Amino acid sequence: MPLYEIHGDRLRRHDVARFAALGIYERNDLQRLLRDDIAVLSPDLLVIAEEFGNWEDSRRRIDLLAVDKSGHLVVIELKRTDDGGHMELQALRYAAMVSAMSFDEVVAAFEVHLSKVRPDSDLDARTELISWLDLSDSDDAPIISSDVRILLVSADFGRELTTAVLWLNRFEGMDVRCVRLIPYEIDGRVLLDIQQVIPLPEAADYQIRVGRKVTEQERRSTDGRDWTRYHIIIDGQVLPDENKRRTVRLMIEKLVERGVTAAAIGKVLTPGRFRPLEGEHHSDEEVQAALAEQYPGVEVSRWFTGQAMVEDGMTWVVRKMWGRNTEPTLSALRDAFPTAGVSFQRANA
Repeated sequence: MPLYEIHGDRLRRHDVARFAALGIYERNDLQRLLRDDIAVLSPDLLVIAEEFGNWEDSRRRIDLLAVDKSGHLVVIELKRTDDGGHMELQALRYAAMVSAMSFDEVVAAFEVHLSKVRPDSDLDARTELISWLDLSDSDDAPIISSDVRILLVSADFGRELTTAVLWLNRFEGMDVRCVRLIPYEIDGRVLLDIQQVIPLPEAADYQIRVGRKVTEQERRSTDGRDWTRYHIIIDGQVLPDENKRRTVRLMIEKLVERGVTAAAIGKVLTPGRFRPLEGEHHSDEEVQAALAEQYPGVEVSRWFTGQAMVEDGMTWVVRKMWGRNTEPTLSALRDAFPTAGVSFQRANA
């Protein structure tokens, strides 16, 4: 499919190039570029491994292994060919191999990956994953879903492959997507047209919404923990649902916006969950440094340091971990400041 440029009073045609002719290779080029900017494929992905093959047959390796916001592993297979070869069959085998991975095994894989791609960083793999998954309501390890997503990336896809993908997606728990990379060479520059072709983006958005609901049900049924989500309500206006820790932070934020002082909120909340810091600290880095200095031994990653509240020469920070205290805390805040018009309700209540 050619690309057309408006060039003066006419259209200038640019034909599709071939990766091989451009000297662009799968592993050294496409894989590296996508690894470092995976959001071009999907914004909900975090790469946790490259050339992953933690099994006996070391010749079989997943090009890129990622995890999405819902706790699904995502097998990403790359081809620079025009038909995709038999990459769907290969990806299915890989998906089966990683489907039983535990959270600790995912952490271990991510640690190895970080040591290779960011050797000078002090990032902690476990903390980064917990933050990414947004599941730090308790000290228990988050659950990695046994349903594995598959993302096939190629210059194009043959009819046999697309037929197989469409058929696979009919089955519950299957999520196979095809993303096409179309290269163009224009005036010495190489441009990429990146498009998800199966399913169409509109259908994919619907699948994500349904998948999140199924994931929440799976979590409730498998581990007995409470994954309830909540809406904050402002003067009768219902805001989008949030998980427990974000709901508490959002309610505090809305109360402050409506004139309730942070000091007054601090008298309602359990000590140690809404802490004052001496001085005004505005950036995430400043708040983290002040928190660590003024409360020695505190685990900084468990606080919303990027959403601190500054008031009368003090800075207030909210703890992320609320667990079973969430609803009693929300109720206490609502009842303590009734004139603020800030309330809450359970999602799907």
